[in-house]
Amino acid sequence: MRFRLLRQRKPLRFRLLDSEGSRLAQWITRSLLVGIVAGFAAIFFWLLETSTHLFLGKLAGFVPPSPIGEGNDSGTALSRTWVLPLVVTLGGLLSGLLVFLLAPEAEGHGTDSAIAAFHHRFGQVRARVIPVKALASAITIGSGGSGGREGPTAQISAGVASLIGQLLHLDPADRRVMLVIGMGAGIGAIFRAPLGGALLGVEILYIHDIEVGALLPSLIASIAAYTVFGAWAGWQPIFGTQPNLALDHPLQLAYYAALGLLCGAVGVVYARTFYGVTDYFARLRLPVWLKPAVGGLAVGLIGLAFPEALGTGYGYLQRTMDERIFDFPWWFLLVLPFTKIVTTSLSIGSGGSGGIFGPGMVIGGLVGAAFWRLGYAILPSLPPTAAPFVIVGMMALFGSIAHTPLATMVMVAEMTGNLSLLAPAMLAVGLAVMVVRDETIYRNQLPSRADSPAHRLQFSFPLLSSLRVSAALEETNVLVHVGRRIREVKRMLAERGLPGLPVVDSEGRLVGMVSPADLEAVPPDQADTLPVEAVMRRTPVAVPLEATLDTALELLSEHRQAWLPVVEGRGARVVGLVSVSRILKVYRNAARASVRRLRGVTADTELLEFVIEPESSLAGREIRQLGLPPGVLVVSIQRDGRTMVPRGDTVLRAGDLVLVLVHPEQEHQVRERFSLTEHAAEPQA
Repeated sequence: MRFRLLRQRKPLRFRLLDSEGSRLAQWITRSLLVGIVAGFAAIFFWLLETSTHLFLGKLAGFVPPSPIGEGNDSGTALSRTWVLPLVVTLGGLLSGLLVFLLAPEAEGHGTDSAIAAFHHRFGQVRARVIPVKALASAITIGSGGSGGREGPTAQISAGVASLIGQLLHLDPADRRVMLVIGMGAGIGAIFRAPLGGALLGVEILYIHDIEVGALLPSLIASIAAYTVFGAWAGWQPIFGTQPNLALDHPLQLAYYAALGLLCGAVGVVYARTFYGVTDYFARLRLPVWLKPAVGGLAVGLIGLAFPEALGTGYGYLQRTMDERIFDFPWWFLLVLPFTKIVTTSLSIGSGGSGGIFGPGMVIGGLVGAAFWRLGYAILPSLPPTAAPFVIVGMMALFGSIAHTPLATMVMVAEMTGNLSLLAPAMLAVGLAVMVVRDETIYRNQLPSRADSPAHRLQFSFPLLSSLRVSAALEETNVLVHVGRRIREVKRMLAERGLPGLPVVDSEGRLVGMVSPADLEAVPPDQADTLPVEAVMRRTPVAVPLEATLDTALELLSEHRQAWLPVVEGRGARVVGLVSVSRILKVYRNAARASVRRLRGVTADTELLEFVIEPESSLAGREIRQLGLPPGVLVVSIQRDGRTMVPRGDTVLRAGDLVLVLVHPEQEHQVRERFSLTEHAAEPQA
């Protein structure tokens, strides 16, 4: 019989232990697992190539060029012009049917859905989203829809990581970390940019913040995913290695600054156009599954004049980095970025499945190419090729509008094999961010961690993270044995006014939970014969005794419970209950006493800090009169701006700041001695 238990797993099942070393080792194991799975998930790229060959190649007679790292194929010109709009329409129709009939959350750009799952769905992604997103995205992009593969990869990898977290029965905070590292690992793998992918996963959740707690596991997972995908697809950067690109004249900084401002402005146009089209299709009175086909038809018609605006666009962007840029008229390069904005908005905004990250970088690169092409032979000291401006344009536009400046700079540097342009890129990206301000291409991004439901308790009630469940424990001897009859249990609940009870076996281990609603569903004539085991919920949620109160409160909120059983040890022995009302009471007491936990000196000790309030009964007592447990040490007292080392006869005064060294098991007793908690009344048996 299984139940959800936080931080109470056996070592081989990734148990979260108390020591930081064990926790780190566990996250290394988890990160490697997620990274390996994400690396295989990124092989979704093969599905995309197959779809492109089938839809565009076989049906329309059109093969888009590919970048250096993906075969450097020069492609073929469109041979069956009249077929193209029909092919893109067919792709949109098939994608729409797949998504809206099987998994509606796979609609649109997957990265934003993964961000929403982190903030609002406790890091949970439905398992069916994974195959639906892979197939629908391959059809949308492979049939000519303008989209990127990073969004689907992000949602697929995040979904797999979330599924692993659910199978391991992780708490919401750890599930969210799993989702983040899956998202970053998938993107880092498919772009062959492991460092950029890891940074992107922690940076893309917020406009002005990063998810710093997920950074280390993201790095490990991204390396593992990159290794798996690289072993299959090769190790060469997508756009090849771009040698001899560097800042070689001070005047060029002015050009890069102008490019940054321009990219910021175009980035805003990109975001507003995309969501303008998205909102239009949301209002359009058509069946939802048909809307991607309408968007596909419009994209196909545009593709007749601008086939370069179809698909991912990486192959065409590659051509702008060398002398082939002169194959494009200057006016064409000027129009193409905005055409790509329109086709991406129609393909994905109509409900098609694909990413907006890749198109955003292509649009930025094309803006850089157009800037260089217009300034060629006119501006002094301009670099001899457009490659530096293409690369910096990629960084500046999407790094600013996605609010991922650091990740995008690193990722583009990895994709081009060139780090020498980071200095001008920093200038361009910084100015682009100033232009963009709070505009974003991801609607589910939040300003900071303080605004995220994932951290609402930590930032709204920071004291909760310093208090253990043991401080709010309501010990109870009202535990229901699995064999007890239903009528007896109903009588117990009615007499004591309890909202429910944990069900235990003969050894006191948690095996279920029962509520009045569960009991009332039993016919009266069976209440004397049926045991409570017949109606109990067999997958109860339990809180470990050593968990913090913010974790307990989030579990209560996630499962819409007023109370939860508290368990101790590997045997999951029930030691009491914790309730919302009790947590709030302990919180108020602790807030009045100005208590907080500091970092322990060693893994098995904790430092607690107490303020002696004027009304406290401890004021005027000697330390030896406090009755502290053996082994507890009062380390120091801060009084009137100076620190003193106390003795047993030191008298506490109002306003003293007392630092106490304790073992975690003694914390509850020490808090009671400092009048921070009250003894819970035990219900009578």
